[in-house]
Amino acid sequence: MKLIVGLGNPGTEYENTRHNAGFLAVEELAKRLGVSLSEKKALKGDVAESAEAKVVLLKPDTFMNLSGEAVKLAMKKWNVSPENLLVIHDEADLPFGDVRVKTGGGTAGHNGLKSIVEHLPAATEFARVRVGIGRGDNPQVPLDAFVLAKWTKEEEAKLPDIIKAAADKAQEWYGK
Repeated sequence: MKLIVGLGNPGTEYENTRHNAGFLAVEELAKRLGVSLSEKKALKGDVAESAEAKVVLLKPDTFMNLSGEAVKLAMKKWNVSPENLLVIHDEADLPFGDVRVKTGGGTAGHNGLKSIVEHLPAATEFARVRVGIGRGDNPQVPLDAFVLAKWTKEEEAKLPDIIKAAADKAQEWYGK
């Protein structure tokens, strides 16, 4: 079984923010697989399982900086090894719209990745789909404010194609 985790923050106030790019990609994957994400309190997230694709989808319902709690619980429940874990997340160090796959590496200050590494210290070599959100045009805006801000109208117009590209990369990773 493989586990695909989309990082984001729960709650309506965060729904259309840059930090929720991972949530959007996992929702797109669920649509493609014909499965529904449903809340699983014991796993601290919304979960969908596709037996046919041999993949579990997870949207942690913890806040970003506690994502590792849900990832650890899901990995234990489905006996997922680190090489079978894929995390989809926003990446401020990539230009807006770039979507790249990477295995291993640091956290680049991303609180969701930091939490996963803290909860699974032996699992730093997991795969990632990095969804580029850029850093914006105004260097005066702190990064935390930027990632928690809503998409601009221009970004929103391009977002469906970017999320589809992230879902495509995830499907390539798990072999479907």
